[in-house]
Amino acid sequence: MAMRVAKYRIGQVVRHRVYPFRGVIFDVDPVFNNTEEWYDAIPEDIRPARDQPFYHLLAENGENTYTAYVSEQNLLAEDNPRPIQHPELAELFDARKDGVYISRTLRPH
Repeated sequence: MAMRVAKYRIGQVVRHRVYPFRGVIFDVDPVFNNTEEWYDAIPEDIRPARDQPFYHLLAENGENTYTAYVSEQNLLAEDNPRPIQHPELAELFDARKDGVYISRTLRPH
């Protein structure tokens, strides 16, 4: 199975292509790496391919905050990213620079 290079990066704000939520990426799997139950719960006609990057997001939808696991094909970059209001944001990121969050673990020393 050939792996693709991830299109989006940690700290980037993205939105879901179909569903009304957005979030900041905090981790990336080069290919699907979740449970079979999670994968099988997605309707077959919209089930994403496994051989693409999957992103872990601190997500929000205007009413709730949560973590989400989303395939690359279902994400779009936010053109003008507003700050994310997720309660776990400060645990993973220090600040924002040019709309991108700076990861505590990946920041330059």
